[in-house]
Amino acid sequence: MTKVIPVILCGGSGTRLWPLSRSGFPKQFLVLSGDDSSKSLFQQAIERINSIASAQISLGNTLIVTNEEHRFLALDQLRELPHIEATLLLEPVGRNTAPALTLAAFEAKDDPILVITPADQTVKNTAAFTKALQDCIAVVDADKAKQTIAILGITPTSPETGYGYIRRDAAKGAHQEYAVQKFVEKPDAKTAQSYLEDGHYLWNSGMFVLRASTWLAAIQEFRPDIFGATETAWVARTTDHTDQATFVRPDKEIFSTIPSESIDYAVIEKCPGSKYAVKMVELDAGWSDLGAWDAVWQVGIQDEQGNVTAGDTLLSNTKNSLIHSSNRLISAVGVENLIIVETADAVLVADRKNSQDVKHIVNQLETQQRTEKNLHRKVSRPWGWYDSVDEGERFKVKRIQVKPGASLSLQMHHHRAEHWIVVKGVAEITNGDQVITLTENQSTYIPQGQTHRLANPGTTSLEIIEVQSGSYLGEDDIVRFEDTYGRS
Repeated sequence: MTKVIPVILCGGSGTRLWPLSRSGFPKQFLVLSGDDSSKSLFQQAIERINSIASAQISLGNTLIVTNEEHRFLALDQLRELPHIEATLLLEPVGRNTAPALTLAAFEAKDDPILVITPADQTVKNTAAFTKALQDCIAVVDADKAKQTIAILGITPTSPETGYGYIRRDAAKGAHQEYAVQKFVEKPDAKTAQSYLEDGHYLWNSGMFVLRASTWLAAIQEFRPDIFGATETAWVARTTDHTDQATFVRPDKEIFSTIPSESIDYAVIEKCPGSKYAVKMVELDAGWSDLGAWDAVWQVGIQDEQGNVTAGDTLLSNTKNSLIHSSNRLISAVGVENLIIVETADAVLVADRKNSQDVKHIVNQLETQQRTEKNLHRKVSRPWGWYDSVDEGERFKVKRIQVKPGASLSLQMHHHRAEHWIVVKGVAEITNGDQVITLTENQSTYIPQGQTHRLANPGTTSLEIIEVQSGSYLGEDDIVRFEDTYGRS
């Protein structure tokens, strides 16, 4: 029986899918595409990689490497997969995929085979995906010297300039694998066309299979700076547990000093011709990394006019377009090859062929320090969510939902007062020295500077309307004294 540990790399921000994907709620946590339209890309990736278990393959707990900021998004979505047991390795800051995989290799016990996949890809043919990964595992398992790395290469369907390529040998091995000659960077259109015609070049999927010890030896050899700093941060880690998952946190100060580098640049591209053999198994399964809105259109279910729609839409004489509504009706008349994406606080309109250039809008948002880059109007929190429904000079109105049994931090604001109206459920409210219980249609007032807390003691969701008033209403006007989620 071969011991295998699934590893999900869940640290990307997906800025090319703005305004739906934002740094506070990146694309891997969105429901965008796939066989199961009710599950996020993250959930699909977990279920897909856990489908490789067989009579010969024993799967351990899934390792998820994600950002500290996204731990509760990941945990909430994991709770919808009750059959999955996971350990979350929490990066205090993003340092790309090479340090992320190094954390997973340190966490893995007894030198298992690691199967590594990003959290934000989609695959149409799960059976073909499972078979290809099982072949990769067989390739790695057959090498008793523990120096083989297997990679999934995607059968190219077009002269794509947005992917790196793998050049393979012609001869196929016993487990459907090819030797990798070299890796090449993203090509221009002419070069990509020559790769497609050549037949020996495949897209680099970013999915790898190797032993934990192989990765640690290779990263130590090729990038000892990354290995050493990550090891030091790992030794100083802390660990805590929830009902379904374990959180592991490397030391923040040390981890922040690690060079930011990808798995490919740090190690994989240096391996051909070295003692670390790189083998490739071909995957033809309707794969996409959903790197831009045009890719979402390509993998979506198209109507007779070539349109892919989501949400409340009405179309007339519209062709080959992606129309995505989150909150309100979108109507399109007489247009072709457009991307139209609506959220509560932003609308994107783009030519499909220019969808990669959404990053330029995101750069402008960052330069102007606009909140639309990072957060939606509706913001997820570990205790629930809030939706800023209206605001003006000296006031803001929020709709707040608190999960059963959850509570906000014990806190205080220097510059604002708050009025709370319960519209659903039961609220336990700490207001200075007083603790009161309010039910539907009851309200209370929190004076400026007063210590307070909102909690839901019930078994159903609590919803309130919060009206803030004061001279400054920014989210950073908060002093936390106690917090269940480690933010005080």
